[in-house]
Amino acid sequence: MGHQHFNGVKTAVLFGAFGALVLGASWLVFGGSTQGLLIGLVLALLVNGISYWKSDTLAIKAMRARPVSEAEQPVMHRIVRELSVAAGKPVPRLYVSPTRAPNAFATGRNPENSAVCCTEGILELLDERELRGVLGHELMHVYNRDILTSSLAAAMASVITFLGYAALLFGGNRENGGGNPVAGMLLLFLGPLAAGLIQMGISRTREYDADEDGARLTGDPLALASALRKLERGTKAAPLPPERDLVNSSHMMIANPFRAKDARSLFSTHPPMDQRVARLEAMAGYRG
Repeated sequence: MGHQHFNGVKTAVLFGAFGALVLGASWLVFGGSTQGLLIGLVLALLVNGISYWKSDTLAIKAMRARPVSEAEQPVMHRIVRELSVAAGKPVPRLYVSPTRAPNAFATGRNPENSAVCCTEGILELLDERELRGVLGHELMHVYNRDILTSSLAAAMASVITFLGYAALLFGGNRENGGGNPVAGMLLLFLGPLAAGLIQMGISRTREYDADEDGARLTGDPLALASALRKLERGTKAAPLPPERDLVNSSHMMIANPFRAKDARSLFSTHPPMDQRVARLEAMAGYRG
């Protein structure tokens, strides 16, 4: 299944840039020694590995969601079951979050241990066709293993941050022919900035990917485009409060859930809605 906008290639390029940044930062701080880099890598993998393993429970808890039976949400269950069968994948657990803010997200470390959550707001806002488009998008996040991708990106960003602090503490490993204190100070400030830019770039690319793959799964790109238009208005009218747990989970949601945040920012986890809609309309051959 080829992507019209080469999103997989973009993700690979961004991870390549991450790797180059890690190696360059390590050389500036530790020179020829890899011991410090290995310490940072182990710590990052440990912290983010725990987050990855517990990703489903953490996100569900942050949204105060509860599991829902087919009797409670027959349409949601039917759509997810039909799409999962069409994709040849396991059916995820379904949750509903008791908030008026319209949004949805998928989480879980693999398709066998996954969950899809909708808010009460999105279930009221969208019609069945639009909801099908949204659920197709969320299922493709699971089937594309985007939680693993985001966890790897977070781990690499953590390594960069560790190296920045190491630069402050050690001022560059001059004994091993590494950089110098000035380079170390630059790394302390610019390294996490560059890591954040790359991490957000990966997040935006995976959103485009889920849009395209989800639209192919449902066979209805215009349904998701219509849903995204409604969600853009709905999240502005009923945003989530910027609580820490919600902020940490916001990159999983189909729409930016907070008020007055520029979606065109390089640090945004979501692409601009108008660009997402335009790509979906192009998939459908829509000319407006």
